[in-house]
Formats: sequence, structure tokens, C-alpha cells
Amino acid sequence: MEDKKLKTVSKASLIVSILPLATLIPVFLNITLPEGVSTVWAGINIVCALAGIILSIVCVRSNESRSLVNIASTVISAFWCLLMAGIVAMALFLTFIQ
Repeated sequence: MEDKKLKTVSKASLIVSILPLATLIPVFLNITLPEGVSTVWAGINIVCALAGIILSIVCVRSNESRSLVNIASTVISAFWCLLMAGIVAMALFLTFIQ
């Protein structure tokens, strides 16, 4: 039973990790989103990246549950979190430069 739950969490973490790529759909279709919608979409991306990294770490923590799916979702989520941290650091840096 525990193994089945862990596999479900593993699949969910991969889906949640890939979900921020949906941001590129309006870009490719040349659609400009209203300000409120883009703010909500950014918030959902942040929540998805954080949830993905937490779920991935839960799945990768034990040696028995490490698989390619778990490792891939951890790498993808870590990439999104590092990207967000870099954007925040750049924004703070540019704020103090001005």
C-alpha cells in the first residue's frame, strides 16, 4: 500500500514540476494576458515549483523509492526554484543599484 501511495506522489510531483511550462503557451500564440491574470499565473507557477520540489524530495529521500521519474522531477523542480531565486536576486540587485 505504501509503495502505491509513493508511486502516486511520484507521478504527481512530475506533473506539478512540468506544469510551469504552461506559461509558454500564451508566448508561442502571441497572446497578451491581462495584468491580473498574469499575476495569478505567476503565483501558480511559484506554488507549483515549491510543491514540486517538496514532493520530489519526499519521494527521493528513501533509497527504495529513487527512480528516474523521481530524479527527473527533482531536477526540474530545482531548476525552477533556482530560476526564481535568480530572478529575485536580480530584482533586489537592480533595486539597490538605482
